[in-house]
Amino acid sequence: MTVTYLKRADPRPATENADLRDTVAIMLANIEHEGEKAARRYSRQFDGWEGDIVLSAADRAAAVDRVPQGVKDDILFAQNNIQKFAYLQKATLTACEVEVIPGHWAGQKQIPVGSAGCYVPGGRYSHIASALMTITTAKVAGVEHITAASPPRPGSGIPDAIIYAMDIGGATTILNLGGVQGIAAMAFGLFGSTQADILVGPGNSYVAEAKRQLFGRVGIDMVAGPTDTLVIADSTADPLIVAWDLIGQAEHGADSPAWLVTTDRELAQTVLEVAPRLIETLPERNALAARTSWAERGEVTICDTREEMALVSDRYAPEHLHVQAVDLDWWLDRLTVYGSLFLGPETTVPFGDKASGPNHVLPTGGAARYTGGLSVQKFTKTVTWQRTNRNAMRDLANATSRISRIEGMVGHARSAEVRLEKLIPGETVQPMAKSK
Repeated sequence: MTVTYLKRADPRPATENADLRDTVAIMLANIEHEGEKAARRYSRQFDGWEGDIVLSAADRAAAVDRVPQGVKDDILFAQNNIQKFAYLQKATLTACEVEVIPGHWAGQKQIPVGSAGCYVPGGRYSHIASALMTITTAKVAGVEHITAASPPRPGSGIPDAIIYAMDIGGATTILNLGGVQGIAAMAFGLFGSTQADILVGPGNSYVAEAKRQLFGRVGIDMVAGPTDTLVIADSTADPLIVAWDLIGQAEHGADSPAWLVTTDRELAQTVLEVAPRLIETLPERNALAARTSWAERGEVTICDTREEMALVSDRYAPEHLHVQAVDLDWWLDRLTVYGSLFLGPETTVPFGDKASGPNHVLPTGGAARYTGGLSVQKFTKTVTWQRTNRNAMRDLANATSRISRIEGMVGHARSAEVRLEKLIPGETVQPMAKSK
């Protein structure tokens, strides 16, 4: 395979996360020990927030009323699409049963978790879409109690548009809490919220670490890192569209990779020339992130064939994978390692990020090799059941007894054997049949 790099990302510096881990561990321990008192203290320290933690019904309604109707219409459009896709996912989760052997039935049920904690980032940007993606999906799954937490802005609280998104999504409780303190409050059931069975939603490195440390005590969707995107393009792609798709994702943050893989050298060189100029048209805070991201994390790779491009993409296992090339059905069939796939120039990752339906909480850092993104399934437990009549019990007890004794698990064997003795008088375990 011939692969040429016109631009390579700088090696990621070896970073020691001990300080981050220790800081988060101390915060979680303090909040668990001191409860709401510690959470309020951290909110004052990190959020600059002195107001109420729980958003009252009156303040919630007032925030909803303040959102302009045009903004509401756009958010509702996105919410309807996300909800529709979530219901499609739910329809694929079905209960079933089968008679495994005559007289022995087994099956499965789909049961939503009882409570969820949905974290909505609110640092550099107001993540309206993250509120929709997490809360709406949990609601469609059938989660009864949904707590949403987001960083309040000093003096004003959570932005009104985010509150509106939380409200129409179906949040039971809204907390003015960001960072570790927000995650901990949902995990421990503080401020009158229901203790979360699962924590979901993107966030900064402290949020991700808090979720990682709490995993096991509660479920989590994933441990998310910096967002990443990969564009596959051939000679039919428009270099300006490709460049904007890369730069648009680079504005997420300085450590967000944006990769181009193409068979067309001219397109690659044009993107390299255009991208820095596009960055400078962004507002400075956006440009600052995109400038560093493209300079340090951006890559441009030339391949000879489309199969080579697919192989390179598989190695990256991108969170977002956008194909701008001919024969989209071939790509849909061939590609298997990604968080979410975008096919053709008419779509774009920002559509998925904001409004088109499929969830934008996706695996980063190569995790697409083994998991998908947030979905109705993440809020749902697939549980099994079984029922046996006495005729089937005879065969099962015999096999279970013999296997258990070979394993040395006598208690297991006796649990099987006692059923024959008590429920079928005179019945005993039959010796294993001799080999012919």
